Amino acid sequence: MKKYSLGYSPCPNDTFIFYALVHGKIDLDGFLLEEPVLQDVEQLNTWALSGRLDITKLSFHALGHVLDEYCVLSAGSALGRGCGPLLIAGSKMNTGDISEKRIAIPGRLTTAALLLQMFLPECTQLVEMRFDHIMDAVMTGHVDGGVIIHESRFTYKDKGLVCLQDLGEWWEKETDMPIPLGCIAVRRDLGEETIARIDRAISDSVGYAFSHPESCLPYIRSKSQETDLGVVQSHIELYVNDFSKDIGTEGLAAVQLFLEKGRKVGVLPENSLEIMQR
Repeated sequence: MKKYSLGYSPCPNDTFIFYALVHGKIDLDGFLLEEPVLQDVEQLNTWALSGRLDITKLSFHALGHVLDEYCVLSAGSALGRGCGPLLIAGSKMNTGDISEKRIAIPGRLTTAALLLQMFLPECTQLVEMRFDHIMDAVMTGHVDGGVIIHESRFTYKDKGLVCLQDLGEWWEKETDMPIPLGCIAVRRDLGEETIARIDRAISDSVGYAFSHPESCLPYIRSKSQETDLGVVQSHIELYVNDFSKDIGTEGLAAVQLFLEKGRKVGVLPENSLEIMQR
């Protein structure tokens, strides 16, 4: 029987979602998985361009580039309010001023990068680096500002950095929609029946994590950049919510709008395929 490849990030929201799936806590409904690959989301985004994994965490920005090959599952997505990327710097300045300076982004295919391009389209001096290197790069002056994601949201103030713009807050004011950050995507060529079974299994894994949060914690903390229990729990509470259980009508509408705006600014290619394969 074929085994399906799976990749997700080591961040607490992903390890929370996938704990039960990869630890034999739920019924996989007859399909088998290879040993999961845990990588930074930008690495997963890049791999998706060549269709490397069958099931993968993706930034919604990256999804816009691979809709011909991948579709979104109803379970496992990260959307919400008050949870967007932050544009930070070492000191307060006008966002118009920083648009002319060097800004670090956590990968060109991340949702954070596309949000910055929507917010400050005149930004051209973008410096790609791994998300957990951005704060240090700002502190040392290697870059003038940066867009931070994941656990960095909870620790940047401790390093004396300041937030110039909450990009998620800007998106919410502009659209009155939750910000779509990331999803679990599967290859379309797996077929509708297999995709549905995978979706049910991930949904069950999310349900298990919500019912047994304490049992997930050792695994989550073993993979997380930040091991402080308070940071880990805050991360999960911020990024895992009802949209993670089922993306729903509102979530799909937000994703569609995000992709349309990405096409309008010339970053995403035109594509008329449905986001989900039903």
